Amino acid sequence: MGAYVDVDGLNMYYEVVGEGEPVVLVHGTGGFADSWAAQRDLLPDWYQLFMPECRGHGRTADVEGPYTYENFADDLAGFIEALALEPVRLVGWSNGASVVLRLALQRPDLVHRLVLLSGGVLHPAGQTAAATALSVDPGRSRLAETWRPLYEALSPDGPDHFPVVEEKLNRMWREATPVTRDQIAALPMPLLVLQGDDDCIELAHAAALAGTAPDGRLAVVPGTSHISPVEKPELVNLILLDFFEDKPAARLFPLGSLRSAAAAAATAEANKANSPATAAAASGAANVSAAGGRRF
Repeated sequence: MGAYVDVDGLNMYYEVVGEGEPVVLVHGTGGFADSWAAQRDLLPDWYQLFMPECRGHGRTADVEGPYTYENFADDLAGFIEALALEPVRLVGWSNGASVVLRLALQRPDLVHRLVLLSGGVLHPAGQTAAATALSVDPGRSRLAETWRPLYEALSPDGPDHFPVVEEKLNRMWREATPVTRDQIAALPMPLLVLQGDDDCIELAHAAALAGTAPDGRLAVVPGTSHISPVEKPELVNLILLDFFEDKPAARLFPLGSLRSAAAAAATAEANKANSPATAAAASGAANVSAAGGRRF
């Protein structure tokens, strides 16, 4: 069932199916409610699914001003509160993972359990080279052309508005404020980092992210890419259902691999920050800034 809800003046479209405790599924760049079609087959037997469409996506119109992960998270917080769903089991896919992560940091009271699906890196180095290349041409143009037809078919702003939305999204990726390890270490809710084994996030980074959270878990879906919920929906759905249950992780014989990944990543970052090359680069950047130069 499709409907609209007012979120601080944003007329946000969403779809809902099933009964039970709420699960909110947040799409990625160019996505919309139907991005979760493969999850509708099983999850509504256990939970009530809410699938909102973010500003400038699907049937939700664009709004004035730049895009940031923080204002996307504010929209999502308003959506959850407007429908009185809190606290929710929250899943974000790709760009949506970065949105739900910011929401969990800004408003942990709204989030019962958090899933970062194929996204939500701490810093750009956590992405693969192929993923990073999608922010600049020719990768940027190829990515835009894959979701332009969906935008043109659904957007209330009309097809001519697509370049405006695409530019605002690309700027959001380029200028996003990194999430810190201390922020992840302070997350009060269970966290699941879920992705394909040939995805956009480096596997070591995903393991370090999960290992940094107080109650973090990692699931890598074999034989899948950035769209594991489509490629192996039954397996992804079962992993989600297992995580959604209110029970502690069943670790009867833990030997520390997630914590080791987190410690190794923290050490590598500290060494890089203290290296002479990094210090020289930082000094050069400061000189450019002081001279009024452009920051790329």
